[in-house]
Amino acid sequence: MPKYNRVMIKISGEALAGDGKRGFDLDFIGRVCQTIKHCVDAGVQVGIVVGGGNIWRGMVEGKVMNDRVRADQMGMLATTINALALAENLETQGVDVRVMTAIEMRAVAEPYYRARAMRHLEKGRVVIFAGGLGIPYVSTDTAVVLRAVEVKAEIVLLAKNIDGVYDADPAVDPAAKKYDSLDYDTILRDDLRVMDATATAMSRDNALPILVFALQDPQNIYRAVNGEKIGTIVRAAE
Repeated sequence: MPKYNRVMIKISGEALAGDGKRGFDLDFIGRVCQTIKHCVDAGVQVGIVVGGGNIWRGMVEGKVMNDRVRADQMGMLATTINALALAENLETQGVDVRVMTAIEMRAVAEPYYRARAMRHLEKGRVVIFAGGLGIPYVSTDTAVVLRAVEVKAEIVLLAKNIDGVYDADPAVDPAAKKYDSLDYDTILRDDLRVMDATATAMSRDNALPILVFALQDPQNIYRAVNGEKIGTIVRAAE
């Protein structure tokens, strides 16, 4: 029995590349979409914010673009490509899905309107939010929190390439400690970088819980919506 009625999932662009660093791993995307379908079939309303790092990270061969605004605009378009890839795969599995973009591009997706997004969710459609927030200098971390707050999602599921939050980089420090739970202020004070500071503060101010877990096993998404103990939960201090 699902614990949550409405969730917002953040899927990084890098995750869509699977074991590669760029492009798409279609087999892996298929497994992710199959799990999302499982959630929808169980009655969970699902929103998704997707990153664009598998296509664009504001640099080419290690060289950063001079114009941050232009680089961020390119990143927004990259998230839209990823959103369309997810939508196509979900549709082939029989899932009703809508892509909504913060930048209008009506030929390929709906412009984002909060009321319409909520209506789609109420009808059981998966809504994929692309284009970030449509403005530069704002990360998709902030986008996922804001969209979650706007559509009244109960939790953000932050699917990453690591199985939770640690006090150090476990790839560098084998003694790194994994947290089962954290509060927002600890993340900000200790600079744990679960999300950027803006997203963390917005989550705190709206009492929005964040669950950080590994997407390497896509079934973790279904485990998360059922309230199983995985990853690291971020919420207000008790």
